[in-house]
Amino acid sequence: MTTTLTRRTLLTLAAAGALLPAVAVAQQAAPPLTHIGDVAPRPAHAGTRNNWLLGCETLDRDFASYDAYKDYLVPLGIRRLRLQAGWAKTEKKPGEYDWAWLDHIVDDATSRGLAPWLQLAYGNAIYPGGGGTNLAAGVPDSPQALAAWDRWVTALVTRYRDRVTDWEVWNEPNFGDNTYNTPESFAALSARSAAIIRRLQPKAKISGLALGHIDYDYAERFFQALHAKRQLALFDNITYHDYVYNPDQHYPKVEKLRAILHKYAPGMPLRQGENGAPSVPYSGGALGDWAWSEIAQAKWATRRMLGDLGHDIESSVFTIIEIAYTNGPINTLNTKGLIKSDASKRALRPKAAYRAVQTVVAIFDDQLARLPDIGHVHNDKLVPQDPRKVLMTASTDRTVAAYGYRHKASGKDAYTLWLADVIPGSDLARKSYRIGLANARFEQPVYVDVISGKVYDIPASEWHVKDGRTVFTNIPLFDGPVVIADKSLVPLAAASPAG
Repeated sequence: MTTTLTRRTLLTLAAAGALLPAVAVAQQAAPPLTHIGDVAPRPAHAGTRNNWLLGCETLDRDFASYDAYKDYLVPLGIRRLRLQAGWAKTEKKPGEYDWAWLDHIVDDATSRGLAPWLQLAYGNAIYPGGGGTNLAAGVPDSPQALAAWDRWVTALVTRYRDRVTDWEVWNEPNFGDNTYNTPESFAALSARSAAIIRRLQPKAKISGLALGHIDYDYAERFFQALHAKRQLALFDNITYHDYVYNPDQHYPKVEKLRAILHKYAPGMPLRQGENGAPSVPYSGGALGDWAWSEIAQAKWATRRMLGDLGHDIESSVFTIIEIAYTNGPINTLNTKGLIKSDASKRALRPKAAYRAVQTVVAIFDDQLARLPDIGHVHNDKLVPQDPRKVLMTASTDRTVAAYGYRHKASGKDAYTLWLADVIPGSDLARKSYRIGLANARFEQPVYVDVISGKVYDIPASEWHVKDGRTVFTNIPLFDGPVVIADKSLVPLAAASPAG
């Protein structure tokens, strides 16, 4: 595919599970099981909720084209879209707002059953002290600019409050070479912005901080400043962006950030607001110094999604399409998109990560409740008395990430597994391990390869249940996620012709 797909063609391909050229590569390393079908993609307006948001950033600076990828949004399955509202693009002359560009995006997205998450950013150079207009820019700081900011936020929320309920204030304030974005000054801008949103839309959901990487000192000072004025309650969640090469390694940092937050706002959730990996080796930008590929990117994206799900963190996928940065601190093609693009901002084709994300979204929705943290043990006979507690044994000393979920209605289970001790690579070869799960609930388990979306039967000869333990004798694992789930929990389409 070398041109933008029509919506009819895209939906046909999505239904057939044939959206990625990399499937042919994946088939070369297929697990030694019987292929029984493919995961059927679930459209974003299917009715159930899920844990994910989708990055549709930089439209405010024309680094990407919404119309180039809009037909890919619904088939992917993620309903909530992260968009930057673009003060400088909207108000080019003081007091005059041109909403046409944002109206087009918001109206089209909502007409498709999608839900924009609008970010208030960036500054506006038409006002002295108006702040910068790119990533790492300073926030507005002069009385004149702050008054203009307040007017724009008021006009923005008033215009879109019938279609938008999710908002975020600024982006990565702790980055850049400016000296004004102190935690205290940014807390002041955040509070005044959230107060306007809350006054105009009392039931809005407001995200704060949008921290670039995890900076404990910056975060704590931000929380302290808001807490001192009783303003943390203006926010519904706190967002962070933490780009790490191995997506499983940063959770101790996330838990520490959550503990700091809960000192000032007990119970307030974290939201992972922006994360992705490149698909091109040594391409620069965040995580750029590594031998990435489209397969490695697909593994990274789905490990991040499922790791966040396993830690009860809402999670945003960065980003829908490759971004053609043309000015500001970055001047390159950011290859973290799920869709291949170029300098002309066309949507050329979906990457392996697009299909992999589709697979995750199709299986894991709000009908699955996360089981308490799975214990890793070395005693095959241990079975907890609490039926909600699951223990796992594995015939390897490698680190196996394991998270479990139980369907609220049927009581059947799904488990995600992958080798978590390495940075995701391009190799699709797997090694089989013996996996034991105490208190697991299966009637007919199947094996799902998340990267390709293919579903395989686990024959009766390869698993058994005894004394509360389910034992699988040969489960192929690698550094990408796989799912062992009851067949009833996996939406199945017929096997693709090449499968």
